[in-house]
Amino acid sequence: MVDRKDLGSWLSGPDTSGISKYPGERLGLPESGPGSIARAGRRILAICIDWGIALLISNYAFAGNPWATLAVFAAEQALLIGTLGYSIGHRIMGIHVVRLGGAPAGPLPAVVRALLVCLVIPAVIFDPDQRGLHDKALNTVLIRM
Repeated sequence: MVDRKDLGSWLSGPDTSGISKYPGERLGLPESGPGSIARAGRRILAICIDWGIALLISNYAFAGNPWATLAVFAAEQALLIGTLGYSIGHRIMGIHVVRLGGAPAGPLPAVVRALLVCLVIPAVIFDPDQRGLHDKALNTVLIRM
């Protein structure tokens, strides 16, 4: 016969003792403030700002060609993140891209990261630390300034 003790083990839910309390904890990052993981709201606004800038440039220089807009966006991401560690949208939103450990992303990872962001899918699939596949592949993280 089944009794209450048999059901209690699975009704109480899974064991959560090994799960992080906040995004970035497993990476050794603080919960909030400078150096913490940039949350989705900041990231989405930053990419919207960058896309808007790419649209303005594309409309002016390339008559609004969608492929030109994507190319301008990718170039902005690669050049600015590769040299400064942040794009214009990132800077406005107070976030930047670094390698785990705090080193700058660098030019080659920035180019690969920009291409993966342009593919969209790697950027929208993310882990519990809110790192997209593009960041995981390049060992980078978006943190608050």
